[in-house]
Amino acid sequence: MPLLSPAMLWLLAGSILCLLELFVPTAFVAFLMGLSAFVVALVALMLPTVLSVQVLLWLLLSTSLVVLSRRFLPHPTASKNLDAMEAQTLTEIPPGHTGRVLYEGNSWQARCEDEEMAIAPNQKVYVVRRQGTTLIVLPQSLLQ
Repeated sequence: MPLLSPAMLWLLAGSILCLLELFVPTAFVAFLMGLSAFVVALVALMLPTVLSVQVLLWLLLSTSLVVLSRRFLPHPTASKNLDAMEAQTLTEIPPGHTGRVLYEGNSWQARCEDEEMAIAPNQKVYVVRRQGTTLIVLPQSLLQ
């Protein structure tokens, strides 16, 4: 009997791939490849086949699982939660146009929520929401 049977090799490969996911995040690709290796190990135990057939089965299972996981798992998106609510205008924000605000120590493009209102420079504003890289703000005087 050989030192390592094909089933043991697949179990070892599956374990290594699953552990790899713990240390190197690969969006579950390595984990799914490891699960595929476990399935091939079970097949190798029940049906002794040629190694090339086992490799082909592993490739098909891995690819299928990765494609299915991308279809059914939610897509990661950037967080739209705002950490702070206060900012200060650096430039004037004309009605319906954009200006610049200082938000969390960085200069951001900003637009007033009220399209007909202008906000003067060096005014305290509140961040209502974010649209892409533009902050939507309201002046402090409007909210008091």
